[in-house]
Parts: sequence; C-alpha cells; structure tokens
Amino acid sequence: MSMSTYARRFGLVAVSGSIYVGAVYLGIQLYGGERKGQQQSLLGDDDGNKTTSYVFDPRRTATFQKIAYSYDDEIAKDEFVMGINLMRRALLYFHATGNVLEVGAGTGRNLGYYPSGSVKKITLTDSSDKMLEKANEKLRGMSNAEKERHQVMVADAEKLPFSDAHFDTIVDTFGLCSFDDPVAVLKELQRVCKPNGKILLLEHGRTKAYTGLSSYLDKHAERHAKNWGCVWNRDIDNIVESSGLTVEKLHNFHFGTTYYIVAKPNR
Repeated sequence: MSMSTYARRFGLVAVSGSIYVGAVYLGIQLYGGERKGQQQSLLGDDDGNKTTSYVFDPRRTATFQKIAYSYDDEIAKDEFVMGINLMRRALLYFHATGNVLEVGAGTGRNLGYYPSGSVKKITLTDSSDKMLEKANEKLRGMSNAEKERHQVMVADAEKLPFSDAHFDTIVDTFGLCSFDDPVAVLKELQRVCKPNGKILLLEHGRTKAYTGLSSYLDKHAERHAKNWGCVWNRDIDNIVESSGLTVEKLHNFHFGTTYYIVAKPNR
C-alpha cells in the first residue's frame, strides 16, 4: 500500500471515528451514566468504608494480569470503528526505523504494523507477563522473519534495563494512561533513545476543546481505572511538556481525546 493511500485512509477513518465518539458521548449524556450512589460505591468496600482511589492506586499491574486474556476481545471492535488500528499503522509506517523499543506493549496490538524494510529489530516490553503471553501467542503465528526480529521481555518502563542512547525509535501506544508516573517514563524513554532518534506516542486523555467530554471522563475515571487499570482523564499535554520532550508533530482526534505525537529527546 502506498504512502498516499495510507494518508487518505488515515484521514477518512479519523473523521468517521470522531463522528462515532460524538454519537456515543451524546448518547451517554442523554441516556447513560451511573447514578450518584452507584458511582460512590466504587470508592468503598462492602461495608461502605472508603478505600484507596483506583486512579492513584500504584498496583495497576494486578489489573492487567486479570484482564490479559480477554483484553483484545473487549477492545477490538471499538478500536476498529474509531480507526485506532489505522493510526497505529500510520504512526509506525511513517516514523519507526532501525532498532525499536516498545514500552507498555501489552498483548502486542502493534504486531504486524512495523514496516519490514526500515525497522530491523523490535523489543516489546511490559510490566505484565500475562499480557506479554498473549503477544507471544501472536508472534508464534507469524513468519520466521517476524519472530527473529522481535524480542519480548518483562520490564518496568520507569527503570529500563538498557544503556543510554540504545534505540533509534521508541514507541508507546496508550500507555501514558496506565503508568504510575508517566512523566518519569517519558524521561526514561529519552535516556535510552539516541539523540537523533524518535519517540512515537499514540495516547488518550482529557480534551481541551470540549469541557463537557472532559467532565464525563473525570466523573467516571474511578470506574474506568478499576476495570482497566487506565486513567483516561490524564492531561497528556501537561505530561509531555513536563517530561521535556521536544514535540515535532502533534495531531488530535476524537474531539481532542486522542493524541498522535512524534517527538525526539530533549538533549
């Protein structure tokens, strides 16, 4: 598929995804949402006592372990309709080169999207070994050439076991919502990235353009974090700025909640 074809399809699906998100959002505002008592119950135990906030709970890996085997089935339809798969492919097709590190790789939802010519080696890392088991299952069904250029390992994105300036490209797709300290992670990615390398981010978070949508994300952040280990109302702009990353490209989709970022280390 040519680059121009990718670009046309990328734009088309991004627009249709935005329409879909808008329809879902309006439907939730008009007909959905939980009652106040139901929302509060998420913050308490069976006796009504307050418990730790899931948004600030540092034990999210346990949630990822629990949902690993159903994760792909749960999100596949939404990602397809919203054009996320095409965004993944475009980000990697146009910008990934050389020796690549992917953090927060999870079940390997980017597998098959890395270009075969420009990308020589891919190291997939995640804090959840059960998520990576699913990634390994996918790799076993791929060609020998694909198996040979992939490495899968459990690693903490805040303390990566690699030397400084080790990778040409570093990829994180929908991970900043789940890391305990996303700013620390981005600083660590800059450490292991070559000075002339790229850091590619595809993320979701609060929108600056539609305050009603951000309010909805805030209202249901505890429930979402409990179910998915994901804090979906984080301020991605602030996180990226605080990390010191040098942003070269930034595009927002889905009413400003999806961030497509091409950056480089601030050296």
